[in-house]
Amino acid sequence: MSTQGTPGALAGRVALVAGATRGAGRAMAVELGAAGATVYATGRTTRQAVSEVGRATETIEETAELITAAGGTGIAVPVDHLEPERVRALVQRIEDEQGRLDVLVNDVWGGEHLVTFDKKSWELELRNGLRMLRLGVETHLITSHYALPLLIRRPGGLVVEVTDGTAEFNKTYRENLFYDLAKNAPIRMAFGLAQELKDFGGTAVSITPGFLRSEQMLDHFGVTEENWRDAVEQEPHFAIAETPHFVGRAVAALAADPDRARWTGKSVSSGELAKVYGFTDLDGSRPDAMGYFRDVVFGGKEGTAADYR
Repeated sequence: MSTQGTPGALAGRVALVAGATRGAGRAMAVELGAAGATVYATGRTTRQAVSEVGRATETIEETAELITAAGGTGIAVPVDHLEPERVRALVQRIEDEQGRLDVLVNDVWGGEHLVTFDKKSWELELRNGLRMLRLGVETHLITSHYALPLLIRRPGGLVVEVTDGTAEFNKTYRENLFYDLAKNAPIRMAFGLAQELKDFGGTAVSITPGFLRSEQMLDHFGVTEENWRDAVEQEPHFAIAETPHFVGRAVAALAADPDRARWTGKSVSSGELAKVYGFTDLDGSRPDAMGYFRDVVFGGKEGTAADYR
């Protein structure tokens, strides 16, 4: 049975989406809101300030408005998750205002502008590589450190570690040592947190979208959501691309599942969860990007992206 579009499934639940300015983080926050949750959306880009990513077009205030418009309660809080005191204050605010935390989504990243491929690790700019690790690993650790004591007060808490690639997919080297480490670390974090949370009835899962049609990726190819298929000429594998809402619906489905503990410690993808929970992307398709890359791109199997939608 599809869990998609179930108003009120998360009514009374409180979520923190760390890194909700744009892309997957924004969509996760909105889809949690669509299911009735109160969602704290954090990030560094506001209507008054722009982060190092350099995009002023998406802000956390807009994310909060989208959450509320979807049926939830959106609360925007400017936070740099590399600053422990600001994260501590954020969690204290959630405790003071809500008295609980049911879902923690660690989606902080913002390191795309630092990535250079096709170079050896010793040829890369060291400060850029170390910054990637701070953005993609240290932020998650800081946020979990302060948020988990509130989350474990009630059984059933969910931690979602967002990354790029499943454990299976990431057996292929990601062509930049720092990026490879930054994107494999959340998978291991979810595994470790699953061990730590089990005595408190908590669940930790690592999740990845497929080939994501984020705002930045659409801009990269010079297309919009309306004509995104035009980019397939530049990048044939973009034919399997999905909107950020697909992985957003995956997280909402996990949060609403009373049997979510079956996934604890695992590395999963949006396409994998769609097969189990029955949700679709905005266009009604159900793309399985990880399956497509496993079978066709890396496995040499005959097939096209259309076979995996």
